[in-house]
Amino acid sequence: MASSERSALLTYRLCGGSGEDERGRERGRAAAAATPRKLPTFLGVVVPTLLSMFSVVLFLRLGFVVGHAGLYQALAMFAVAYFIIGMTVLSVCAIATNGALDAGGAYYMISRALGPEFGGSIGIMFFLANVCGSALYVLGLVEAVVDSFGIPPGQEVGSGIHVLPQSYWYELLYGTILLALCLVVCLVGASIYAKATFLIFLIVAGVLGTILVSFFATRPLGVPIRMPHLNSSETENGSFTGFSLATLRENLGGGYGVDYTTGQMMSFSTVFAVMFNGCTGIMAGSNMSGDLKRPSYSIPRGTISAVLFTYLVYNLLAFLMCATCNRTLLQKDYGFLRDISIFPPLVTVGIYAATLSAAMSNLIGASRILYALARDDLFGRALALAKKTSASGNPVMAVILSWLVVQLVLFSGKLNTIAGVVTTFFLLVYATVNLACLALEWASAPNFRPTFRYFTWHTCLLGIAGCCVMMFLISPVSASASLGFLLILLLALHYLSPSSTWGYISQALIFHQVRKYLLMLDVRKDHVKFWRPQMLLMVQNPRGSARLIDFVNDLKKSGLYVLGHVELQDLDTLPSDPLQPQQDSWLSLVDKLNVKAFISLTLAPSVRHGVRQLLFTSGLGGMRPNTLVLGFYDDAAPQDSLAQHPAFTSTREELPLGFPPLRAAATPKLLSPREYVGIVADALKMLRNVLLVRDLESLDKVWELRRAASPPPSIHVWPVNLLRPDSARYADTCSLFLLQMACVLNMARAWRRARLRLFLCVEAGAMPHAQEDKLRQLLKDLRIQAQIQLVPWDGVVRLHWQAPRGPPGGPAPAEEEEEAVNFPPNTTQVSDEYVCAANKMVLEQGPAPAVRFLYLPRPPADTGLYPLYLRQLELLTRDLGPTVLVHGVSAVTSTQL
Repeated sequence: MASSERSALLTYRLCGGSGEDERGRERGRAAAAATPRKLPTFLGVVVPTLLSMFSVVLFLRLGFVVGHAGLYQALAMFAVAYFIIGMTVLSVCAIATNGALDAGGAYYMISRALGPEFGGSIGIMFFLANVCGSALYVLGLVEAVVDSFGIPPGQEVGSGIHVLPQSYWYELLYGTILLALCLVVCLVGASIYAKATFLIFLIVAGVLGTILVSFFATRPLGVPIRMPHLNSSETENGSFTGFSLATLRENLGGGYGVDYTTGQMMSFSTVFAVMFNGCTGIMAGSNMSGDLKRPSYSIPRGTISAVLFTYLVYNLLAFLMCATCNRTLLQKDYGFLRDISIFPPLVTVGIYAATLSAAMSNLIGASRILYALARDDLFGRALALAKKTSASGNPVMAVILSWLVVQLVLFSGKLNTIAGVVTTFFLLVYATVNLACLALEWASAPNFRPTFRYFTWHTCLLGIAGCCVMMFLISPVSASASLGFLLILLLALHYLSPSSTWGYISQALIFHQVRKYLLMLDVRKDHVKFWRPQMLLMVQNPRGSARLIDFVNDLKKSGLYVLGHVELQDLDTLPSDPLQPQQDSWLSLVDKLNVKAFISLTLAPSVRHGVRQLLFTSGLGGMRPNTLVLGFYDDAAPQDSLAQHPAFTSTREELPLGFPPLRAAATPKLLSPREYVGIVADALKMLRNVLLVRDLESLDKVWELRRAASPPPSIHVWPVNLLRPDSARYADTCSLFLLQMACVLNMARAWRRARLRLFLCVEAGAMPHAQEDKLRQLLKDLRIQAQIQLVPWDGVVRLHWQAPRGPPGGPAPAEEEEEAVNFPPNTTQVSDEYVCAANKMVLEQGPAPAVRFLYLPRPPADTGLYPLYLRQLELLTRDLGPTVLVHGVSAVTSTQL
């Protein structure tokens, strides 16, 4: 069963991923998976966790905690600390039982749950926490050795067993020697480490039993305490009173004093920081996940058992100490357990063994995390050396690198100095473990099915809150610095690390929230005040439409933007869907062009049928395209603008693959004029607004909008139906929609320098100033800033083959207004001569703008007139440069708040 647990959930790859680096990572994982796992639950999880949690705090600092905090506050500290780690243990158990585990412990869990950015950054933080923890335990062991064998301060030569000189450099030397011993054991491998820790566990268990017996068997005695100063030694007397109600009462309340090793005044937060180091070993078993026979089985059972046992022991010992030892003894003699023991040498051996085991545990844990980080290639070549392993699979280079970092930390010199930093690092890691479990639970992913069920999102949230609060209570500076360092790592990994196949929890959370809010987005509650354009841009080949894609991105105004494409094939005749291989190319195009768009591809027998499909099916719920955008239908040869686009010319990357070459000028089009106009008619029947965009590929937006020219670039707006001069009005639905689109473009960041120029076509005797005042008032009501320019067009109107049916330049009669809205205008009422004159009139209004917005009339009801309609549009927009023909069918403006 162990082999099946370690197997991947899927033995084949669902998504692509090629290259030598990826193959190298796969070979590394296969080699690691082939390494036999030997450790059972007790040796692999329970023993390392117990030894890591007992170690320094149990033998050297528990009396210090109780002496300063008193029994009540000490019990409160234990309750808070174990509440925090209890919530974290529940999260660890949930993640550990949700799938196969590999080497890396907490790093592996977090990285596979939250993705490479969080996993890599927390992996580094957890590595540093274990490194500092190893240094902490080595310093604790040095302190115990010097206390037993050191020459007393003020003496040059020792006597008896007190033969070791005491100074900063000597203690650093002792720490280096002890750390080298840990290195040798860890280099041999996890198997010898497990055997060594089991032997140490037996010693510690015997010492713990001796200590418990000593509280009852030792008679009251006085304990002389040497108080080290710079050049002298002062002695105080502590007392072991045996069980005494007076002693217990004296020790119930807090009595914070000065720590005699650092000279700092103690407080609840500083004492808690020291005490919490006795709780940071809960990951010792998880760190061995790559060496366990059944990690998903062993980690929950072993960790919970060890945590419950240590909690009971700490509370029992705290009560016994408060009932038998006075405050002076507890505060100022770190090694008082040896002084009151019935067999002092055994306590000394226990202290040495437990702290040495904890140092080894943290060192081997740090090496496993570093090895996992290196194997995942999150930091590239920076950790390449840590990948090297021995023939048995032991990551020897990771062990050596971890040993070097621990050696650097040893220069800090004092145990209490780095206790706060270690605690902050571990709390941050524990908070992230809870965050990983909370994110998985909130994402409601079907594949999050842990067999450990004793957790909820409430426990995860409480664990996060507890960790964060205690971080800042212990050391606001260390907590802020740690979070800042974590943020820097997150950003660096986000931009520099390779993509992974682990999955990203952010995508699952986004999906969950988007689905919820889409259900809340009720189309029945739409209001014109909050209307926004939601674009469907049809693209035949992106190579010829790069600037059009970018332009429509400016027009969307935070609305939905969909790039649609129709592939003319029949799925019945194909072995598989041809659109799936194209999807990645389109997504890469969107990324490179930096447009906020979705991709919608479809198969259809004709372009018109494909556009209908996309209009019917694109979007979801209240987020559906309300505006169709098409490139103009003309005879111009397509130009490959993608190759000249700044997004590609500024990098050495190749153009996206999967896009065919552009159609040659002599090659017939896939779309006929009749079908093209039919698409416009279909969209209007489906109550979609329509934009036809011509010559956009000639628009150099960067040059046009940033040139230091006077006057600034302009946007020309013609909100009148130039092909229907007999019913020209400026306040119908289509005209207002045209104004809105021009205003939306002007609101885009890249277009804010441009100025709107609104052209009012007037005829003699039609009171042009009155019309101008009405239009100016309309613009004021709509909060649109634009310059109005009067354009006499009597000469153009005279060319109209039929006399106007209403007063020249005036509004149409009511019945004709209704006809103009509900029935398509008869475009055959104008001649080519008139259309050319209208084109010339538009062209003469200089200086040349960046883009023009013109009124797009409805297609004729008679489909036989479609080619004539398209020809008139071509004549109207000929040589105008970048032009947008607009027809709106929905109300989009509001004069109210």
